[in-house]
Amino acid sequence: MEDLRYPIGEFAFEGDISFEQRRQWIQEIASLPDLLSEAVRGLSDAQLDTPYREGGWKVRQVVHHVGDSHMNSLTRFKLALTEERPTIKPYEESLWAELADSRDLPIAPSLALIAAVHVRWTALLASLSDEQFAREFYHPGSGEMTRLDRCLGMYVWHGKHHTAHIERLRDRMGW
Repeated sequence: MEDLRYPIGEFAFEGDISFEQRRQWIQEIASLPDLLSEAVRGLSDAQLDTPYREGGWKVRQVVHHVGDSHMNSLTRFKLALTEERPTIKPYEESLWAELADSRDLPIAPSLALIAAVHVRWTALLASLSDEQFAREFYHPGSGEMTRLDRCLGMYVWHGKHHTAHIERLRDRMGW
């Protein structure tokens, strides 16, 4: 039986991250806005207000969450590139998802935000050297230092993960 919470599995990547792997991930960051937009294309408000699984966020909240999360990630990249091993500011994503802009707002503003963030993020990523991808930030929530190349892979997974939530729901519901 498919795990509705992790439809593509949890993020896992072992070993060194090659130039080719980073290049592939950058292409996937660039393509996410179109993939996510396609996943929600034509959904009604009632469908957008359907949880992707029992006890899960509504599709609308998932889209807004991707915008919030990826906007935060771009900021974390910039902090790591301009400061020495900065401590980033975590946020309570489950609480953000319950705020009015995530719960009630149409998804078009977040789709536009995701598209804009990803254009900027892709341009930044394409400019980075091996040394810059090795830069790190400290995440006080996990208590770990995170390299930017690994963070890139995690956010590629994150975009696919949430897009899959929506696609699997559509498949199950026959939308």
